[in-house]
Amino acid sequence: MTASAEARDTALLAAQAAADKLATDVSIVDVSDRLAITDAFVLASAPNERQVQSIVDAVEERLREHGIKPVRREGVAESRWVLLDFIDVVVHVQHAEERAYYALERLWKDCPTIPFVDRAVQDRAAAGTPSADDGTGAVQPDTNPSEGAASGGETTGR
Repeated sequence: MTASAEARDTALLAAQAAADKLATDVSIVDVSDRLAITDAFVLASAPNERQVQSIVDAVEERLREHGIKPVRREGVAESRWVLLDFIDVVVHVQHAEERAYYALERLWKDCPTIPFVDRAVQDRAAAGTPSADDGTGAVQPDTNPSEGAASGGETTGR
């Protein structure tokens, strides 16, 4: 048994909302074969508590626009690991340290994933614009050595 179409759509909406707020390592795990209480987990990370909260707010807002409300919210006060329970989908937004420590992907490694590609990355690829993302979720600055000090780079004085 795989996640329902409705759960997949909800998970993809939540994942895109998280990505739009610059969440890192966004993934969706189909846990429907292992758990009777939910179909999918959306996993997302952020480097600090403020961004965790911003991602949580964006996910809630996006899903509310589609008539989907959480039945439970956990961890909002600390904003280190926030769980949003939408019944068929559970969204986990974790501080990067908690994500590394608890490694939910490792716990659910036997479950299939639901493919998710950030729409912004897809749009850049379609436009032929190189991404400043190195695949780790960290955005690399655009550097051009010929611009020197004008771009904030250092000059050697040669």
